[in-house]
Amino acid sequence: MKIGIDCRFFSSKFTGIGRYTHELVENFIKLNSALTSPHELILFFNEPEYKDFIYPNHTKKVLVNAKHYSIDEQFIFLRKLNKEKLDLVHFPHFNIPVLYSRPYIVTIHDLTLSMFPGQKMTRWYHRIGYNLTIKNAVKKAKKIISVSENTKKDLIRLLRVPEEKITVIYNGISPDLKVVPEYKNAAHEDFLLYAGVWRSHKNLPRLISAFHLLKNRNPEFKDVKLIITGKPDPHYPEVKHTVRFLGLEHDVKFLGLVPEQELIKLYNQATIFVFPSLYEGFGLPPLEAMSCGTPVAAANSSSIPEVCGEGNAVFFNPHSIDSIAETILSLYKNPTAQEKLIKNGLDHAAKFSWIKTAKETWQIINHQ
Repeated sequence: MKIGIDCRFFSSKFTGIGRYTHELVENFIKLNSALTSPHELILFFNEPEYKDFIYPNHTKKVLVNAKHYSIDEQFIFLRKLNKEKLDLVHFPHFNIPVLYSRPYIVTIHDLTLSMFPGQKMTRWYHRIGYNLTIKNAVKKAKKIISVSENTKKDLIRLLRVPEEKITVIYNGISPDLKVVPEYKNAAHEDFLLYAGVWRSHKNLPRLISAFHLLKNRNPEFKDVKLIITGKPDPHYPEVKHTVRFLGLEHDVKFLGLVPEQELIKLYNQATIFVFPSLYEGFGLPPLEAMSCGTPVAAANSSSIPEVCGEGNAVFFNPHSIDSIAETILSLYKNPTAQEKLIKNGLDHAAKFSWIKTAKETWQIINHQ
């Protein structure tokens, strides 16, 4: 069988779809080479990943150079796909050329843009383009992979996808995310940690406001810091505005987009990892924090309780600043509860691996 994989998101960095694509491709190549009669894998890249990718036997790479959500994607990428006459394509995201008509499967990570379009998708043609593309993607797909039961329910509810067309396959965690004793031993100050992007559904202003309450009402929080990673986004100035308005410039640290090793260090050293998001298709950061031996306080919304699991994190109402603050304080003041969450979290996070994700996805591909 001639199998195509859209690798235009391919990245080894800690980024959602990029990491997902990277891990699947690396494992697909191993699984394919173990077959008695291997398939031919056709990998479609943009630069610079095309140049950097070294491909083994039974694998071919194709240069596309068509940005996501672009006109080139609809025509140049379409032409490259059609030229290969593929038996099946796996698209790791819904941005599929609308006119592509050969068989494919698609992974849907979330329906965030359907519920939280935010400040980036304000123009009418952006909305039309998004709705046309995602509806086309799920309608024509032979099979849809959903990364959580919650996303599966969203697909059924919002896009009317037949339940039998969807298979839930959870994401994995990189083995690099682990407890590092020298990082733990070097921790010298208490801090809350948030890792992720800054979009409106991530709910950062309420987290900052809850932190402000904790600082004002509890003397034990006097020296605690809040560390926020992620690239500052000009579309969401309210994050930094909230810090300035509440006078927290010396207590909230913005570290920007940190390198992978630095993120692992932060996960290890954080007193509590806080995840206030209103909506997640899966939500890897809480699991990543668990795998680094850090207790997690997270929102009781969308897929987050499903992915974190009962007894492995404490949950709050993300719409309530008081609930966020009270939950963090309760956990902060209870070392016994922290130790229990650390132990349970490590056991729970160990259940998620990219090898498992790849094997389950490979099985779907091979049965089409």
